[in-house]
Amino acid sequence: MSPSGKVRWAGLVAVCALLLGPLAGTATAADGPSVQLSKSQAGTGGSITVSGSGWRARTLLMILVCGQAVPSRGVPGGTNSCANADGRAVTTDAKGRFSRKLPVAEPPVPCPCVVHVATVTGAKAEADAIFQVAGHAVEPLPAQTDGGRLSVLTDTRLDGSGGLLTWFGAPPARTLVFTVGNVGTAAVKNPVFQVGTAHGVFAPQWEEQQWRGTIRPGGKARIELPVELTGGAHGEYTVSLKYGGKVLAEQPWGVGRPWGVTLFWVLVCLVVPAALFRIGMAVVDRVRPRPAGGVRRRGLRLPELALRLPGFKPSTAAHAAPVTSTLPWFTPDADPGAAGGRLSAPLSAPHDDSPTSPTTPTREGST
Repeated sequence: MSPSGKVRWAGLVAVCALLLGPLAGTATAADGPSVQLSKSQAGTGGSITVSGSGWRARTLLMILVCGQAVPSRGVPGGTNSCANADGRAVTTDAKGRFSRKLPVAEPPVPCPCVVHVATVTGAKAEADAIFQVAGHAVEPLPAQTDGGRLSVLTDTRLDGSGGLLTWFGAPPARTLVFTVGNVGTAAVKNPVFQVGTAHGVFAPQWEEQQWRGTIRPGGKARIELPVELTGGAHGEYTVSLKYGGKVLAEQPWGVGRPWGVTLFWVLVCLVVPAALFRIGMAVVDRVRPRPAGGVRRRGLRLPELALRLPGFKPSTAAHAAPVTSTLPWFTPDADPGAAGGRLSAPLSAPHDDSPTSPTTPTREGST
């Protein structure tokens, strides 16, 4: 082939590469989510632009700078090895694309580092891009241990429901159920999982739980782990499962508000003031002064006075007989009608019959 023919062939190959380049990028994006960075290296305090494609439409994503990670291995330490405080959230458009500025921050562990993008809700999807934080320490990655490796084969779920005690503020409890398979070359005996609960955007609080049993290579097992929150907890929670330093699954958990506690405090605010009001009114009724017409006479009656005289011993009949009051100058023994049956003359007031009384009349002409 002549030199001029070689030049023409080289130009044709370059033109084809330029035309097929975007098509190749589109095919790669169609295979799964991808991440691109405006810079592969930047120092703390700077910022980079993170863009991506191939994600689900209208999906919320979290963008983080993570250490001790490479795209081939993901982020083994989970979000604990990422600069969570400087992360950014973004929502994809209708075509599954996004673009967002990300401040550069040092992760809590040494590099190699990546920019980690993962879904927050819905089906789990993630992608990583190599990134170097200028001035940050760099150390070799921890060696991968050979042997058994567990992988989640089914979606996780939370079994159980709340009861009457939960409605009154008892700790909500569920059971995290999932199936794992051993994809390694050695058996896994009594694996220790880490179950974390996170409220809203806060970091999860991890708790180690050991499952008793052995999972042979190529085998699988159904795992059930208890999950419990604090008393009175309510709102949106996320339950995470981690094994071997890697987050295997996440499960959202919506916890209802304990309305029984609210009802209890409403009743307290109504009953206690009413009880205090009644007690106060009873106290006021006892200590207030009585009106003059309602005061009982404290004077001693005649029978009571006779009972208190020294040396006087009333008989039982006297106590039993009713006391009748009579006039002091009239007694049954002195009744004039008791002897004759009828009075011979009407009673009159006593008067003086002496002749010198000025009120006595005299006859005229008497001797």
